[in-house]
Amino acid sequence: MGMPCEINNILKLNPSQGYPKQLIIKSQHQVSKNGYRIVSVDVPVPLVDENWVAHADVIIRRLIWEKGETIVIFEIDRIYELPFSVKVTDAQLQVI
Repeated sequence: MGMPCEINNILKLNPSQGYPKQLIIKSQHQVSKNGYRIVSVDVPVPLVDENWVAHADVIIRRLIWEKGETIVIFEIDRIYELPFSVKVTDAQLQVI
């Protein structure tokens, strides 16, 4: 019997999952994601919003798996001067 999990190289959050209201370097945040996820710990990974726009790099300090969810504790490491899209959406494809 295996454990279903997802491997992520970014941290994608929407407001209901706890996307930070303010991005402040060195501030720590705790969020919860459904399912079990593997994310790189102690190295910078992009933080993206629900529209797949990257705003900052965060460092995952702790992952906790329990009751079918992953709790992520992270610290904001760097804020980008200019946010950028990390995924082309269907709306963007229509413009092209």
